[in-house]
Amino acid sequence: MTMAIRIHETGGPEKLTWEQVEVPAPGPGQALVRQTAVGFNFIDIYHRIGLYALPMPATLGTEGSGVIEALGKGVKGLRVGDRVAYAGGPPGAYAQSRVMAADLLVPLPKGIDDRTAAAMMLKGMTAEYLLRRTYKVKKGDTILVHAAAGGVGLILCQWAKHLGATVIGTVSTDAKAAEAKKHGCKYPIVTAREDFQARVMEITKGKGVPVVYDGVGKDTFDKSVASLAPLGIMALFGQSSGAVPPVSPAILAKACTYLTRPSLGVYNGNREALLKSAGALFSVVKSGAVKIRVNHTYPLAETARAHEDVAARKTTGSVVLVP
Repeated sequence: MTMAIRIHETGGPEKLTWEQVEVPAPGPGQALVRQTAVGFNFIDIYHRIGLYALPMPATLGTEGSGVIEALGKGVKGLRVGDRVAYAGGPPGAYAQSRVMAADLLVPLPKGIDDRTAAAMMLKGMTAEYLLRRTYKVKKGDTILVHAAAGGVGLILCQWAKHLGATVIGTVSTDAKAAEAKKHGCKYPIVTAREDFQARVMEITKGKGVPVVYDGVGKDTFDKSVASLAPLGIMALFGQSSGAVPPVSPAILAKACTYLTRPSLGVYNGNREALLKSAGALFSVVKSGAVKIRVNHTYPLAETARAHEDVAARKTTGSVVLVP
């Protein structure tokens, strides 16, 4: 048995309950992981409120780190006692221990501690595919990052600067503007008092940007598309403000822009891609070019409080739950 945070129906943070659940022995191709840290991501809120439906009762969470305590038959490349981390796959991270597919686990190198790993796997590999595969950011590019002081945003800003790009970022407060600027965002825009589309055009002298990385969705979509240069890419990878309403393809016609809705599950859909993505992330973090800020930690038993704070936009950077 283990303790876990579960929901029995969708709704507010009060639906999150701390309860005992059974943990089976690992079957073929599986591993039992004793978790030392659990990452918090906005998709956890989507699962809680029912935006992305889960069968009930459900244990939330898609990211974590820990130690392998047992292995099922047929697992190769991993051993009992290995430190590992993961992101993606079926939810279930909000637990002290869990059984999961071993091919989703990535061995942790020396120099990456457990809390840092739990905070960065989903966000960092998301940043990796966005910057290196959705649109290959190159030296001299000027790009737009929404929610630049958030968990993904801070990594995007640092990594893009490391690649030689200039980052324009949107934030909600002056404090978050300062945080984003400290992490590589040259032009933070406080959306409460500035029109980000107008500022993007001012900064780029009317050219627009080749790519917009938008995890906000409904509130930013139209002006994000309007901020693109001809043949630019609108990378809509999240929807923290709500789902984007149906749009006509005609909105893309003016500048022949491209719209994509990328996801980590597709980009890292096989073990080779997963290990390559994680390796790139580990390398850039160990070099110091990207620093992972675990700005907030909560006991796993108090996950509801973390949900309340994130939804109220009281947090910056990464949030980690500690079993």
